[in-house]
Amino acid sequence: MSLPPEVCIRGAGIVGRTLALLLARERVRVALVSPQLPNPHEDVRAYALNAASRTLLEGLRAWPDAQHATEVREMQVNGDAGGRVQFSAPSQKVDALAWIVDVPALERQLSDAVRFQPRIDVVAEPVPAALTVVCEGKVSTTRDALGVRYEVTRYPQHAIAARLEAEQPHGEIARQWFDDRGEVLALLPVGGSGSRSLALVWSVDQLRAPALLALSADDFAAAVREASQDALGALTLTSERAAWPLQRAIADRWSGTMADGKAWALAGDAAHTVHPLAGQGLNLGLADAAELASVLKGREYWRGVGDARLLRRYERARRTDVLSMSLATDALQQLFAHRTEPLPALRNWGMRGFDRTRFVKQWIARQAMGLP
Repeated sequence: MSLPPEVCIRGAGIVGRTLALLLARERVRVALVSPQLPNPHEDVRAYALNAASRTLLEGLRAWPDAQHATEVREMQVNGDAGGRVQFSAPSQKVDALAWIVDVPALERQLSDAVRFQPRIDVVAEPVPAALTVVCEGKVSTTRDALGVRYEVTRYPQHAIAARLEAEQPHGEIARQWFDDRGEVLALLPVGGSGSRSLALVWSVDQLRAPALLALSADDFAAAVREASQDALGALTLTSERAAWPLQRAIADRWSGTMADGKAWALAGDAAHTVHPLAGQGLNLGLADAAELASVLKGREYWRGVGDARLLRRYERARRTDVLSMSLATDALQQLFAHRTEPLPALRNWGMRGFDRTRFVKQWIARQAMGLP
């Protein structure tokens, strides 16, 4: 890149790379800060991506192949006392409700796309630019240095992620169980159609997490099998286990001006995090990238990319959606965290009633899929 960058993106994760590609497509010169950090551990995470996220990534030629982006044709959500909600792709008149995407595969696709985009310079250190976008994740030193207050509500839970092989094929069904302790277990289909591979996301009590992580592979698989009500038969642990504390958070400001007069904005987990029970975290971050790129693309010819009015447009457009999803997931987590009667009976009665409400259920499903 012969000319200096117009935008410097701090953080080369999925959201940062996606934003860089979107801006470069609109002929914006981008510096993408990607320090070389050691990564000795296998990444066992998988994300549930909706139709809006798929369309966005396909437009950037960064969507993984079918083996690494498994269709979800049905979703089963089970309560702690017989309540159940079920969604299916045919009932929503779509091919898939979502796609379970392997994180390493998606990162490789994005990395390859960045490498072949001449308007993106990958740099090891931040460089001056009219606009700096912070995509460093929930633990962001840049956000802290800017004086942004990151309002965090910590859940008394840790998420455990791993990969398992099941006795039975997953059938392209995403399965989820809420128990009477407020813990949430999800078994997500990976490996493509006909596979028996599963991605586990298990939100457990923070005091119980160390004991689960310390179990042998066979004992851990047996614990997952019991918690999932033997839905897929015998399970085998096929990966290392990863764990992290859960939180809900949102920044009090998403944009502003630095001491040198240049502008900044936040996107992705640097701006917000939600409980993983709805699988919407990365969808929200990708929507941030899409909205910011759209706002900058549509700017008046006389406005620069660091114009404060533009960045406020971006913040207003995204904050409402993020707050709505954050409050919805928090309310659901709190609903199952309480064990005192009559709440358990009421919530399971409510799940059964909701499962029979065709139009409300369809509206909720389409919102989650990112469809109008």
